[in-house]
Amino acid sequence: MRRALLSKSCAVLAVALFALPLFAHGAKPAKSATLPITTSSAKARGLYVKGMEDYENLYLERCNDDWRAAVKEDPNLAVAWAWIAFNSGNPQEVSAARAKAKDLASRTTPGEQLMVAWIVKVEEGDFLGGITAMNDMLAMYPRDKHLYYLAGNWLMGENGNDHARHMMEHALTIDKNYPAALNDLAYVEARNREFDKAFEAMDRYVALLPKEPNPQDSYGELKRMAGDFESSLAHYRAALKMDPDFVTSQLGLGDTYALMGNQEQARIEYDKAIRFAHNEADRLTYAMQKAMTYVRDGNYAEADRQFQQIAESAHAKNHDLQEAQALRHMAEYQADDNVALRHLKLAEESLDHRSTISISDREEELSRILRNRVVHAAHAGNQPLADKSLQHLEAMANGSRNRVIQSSYNGAAGTLLMDEKKYEDAIARLEEDQDNPFTMELLVQAYYQTMQTEKLHAAEAKLRGNNMPTMEQALVVPAARSKRPNI
Repeated sequence: MRRALLSKSCAVLAVALFALPLFAHGAKPAKSATLPITTSSAKARGLYVKGMEDYENLYLERCNDDWRAAVKEDPNLAVAWAWIAFNSGNPQEVSAARAKAKDLASRTTPGEQLMVAWIVKVEEGDFLGGITAMNDMLAMYPRDKHLYYLAGNWLMGENGNDHARHMMEHALTIDKNYPAALNDLAYVEARNREFDKAFEAMDRYVALLPKEPNPQDSYGELKRMAGDFESSLAHYRAALKMDPDFVTSQLGLGDTYALMGNQEQARIEYDKAIRFAHNEADRLTYAMQKAMTYVRDGNYAEADRQFQQIAESAHAKNHDLQEAQALRHMAEYQADDNVALRHLKLAEESLDHRSTISISDREEELSRILRNRVVHAAHAGNQPLADKSLQHLEAMANGSRNRVIQSSYNGAAGTLLMDEKKYEDAIARLEEDQDNPFTMELLVQAYYQTMQTEKLHAAEAKLRGNNMPTMEQALVVPAARSKRPNI
């Protein structure tokens, strides 16, 4: 496993923003090879460093505990507050930690100020400012492998895969046996369906950390991506044997059984993951994965019941993002477009219940809601609503460098262009959103209509080979596999 939220979608972003850092804005290499940590407490420093080690080994709640302990020892440790804000699943804690990091940043070194600015600006929706700060930080410490890993890992969460590859390769020039970079490099290669390269990197990762569960967990995920489900299950079980509390591997068992078509066993595994989840945000997310098994079974009434319960639980526990996600998922599989539109309206309203949700999380989820609204409104014959929603999305995309927002806009615009049979124009949009199965399905059709045989076959292979445990995969890929391929 690696640190990334589910189903971030790919879109165009100016390459210069994600290039290997230049010495922009006066940033010059620092005398120190690594980023210093401003604290007078040796214990706080040790806890912060331990948190980073746990983060790299994907103990994603344990590292939060480390950083919480660090700021208890030194409440002025700005970078620890920043990473709590970045990694915590508690929206109230995130908001408070982000405010603390901003307030304390001026008391730290220039490099730490850039780290805080990167995290804070991205969360507040200023992607250009955040990326600039990230690049300046890397330029200041070009020999700090940990910084390159952190930046590349974040880029993977935004699906900046090519740029993440550069970051990991640079980190490996500093230390060719850097486990965390090998892990993420393998993921990038697997996303590009270069599985031989991915497994080679993963073998090195496992050999470097034979007693850690995450190499086995990651291997399980990559094997599942390649369609080798039995091997995937074996690796997840190996991880759990090393550490029964490595809950992401328990989740991985559920995801793998779901993709295999064994929804009953998937629900058994998901129930274990839900029971042992380390925080409420994860518990709600795992519950949504379980609810999707009923969609895969075609039991939409039970799926409705499950997602409604999740939305209500999330609302009661002040998790607005998860409430919105559950309601959006309910909309995605509805046969009645007007019912879907009602769920999407409630999902949008959920994002405004409280002010604790970060701007970036809110805007990304809103873009997904609007994308679905465009599609359902058009399908329902409500063209004014479809056009209004697309205009809203376009305005968001024009005002943000966020890749998820760009992706949502391109996917929605491409869908409407396909409805108008403007295939060439649709292709230009859809090709900027190729990780979404709905988009891939439309691309197959568009390539067929424009007689682009080579691209058609590549798109079909990618669509049929999609083994990501998402709602989009559940709704599109099994049906695509059951059809005769286009010639």
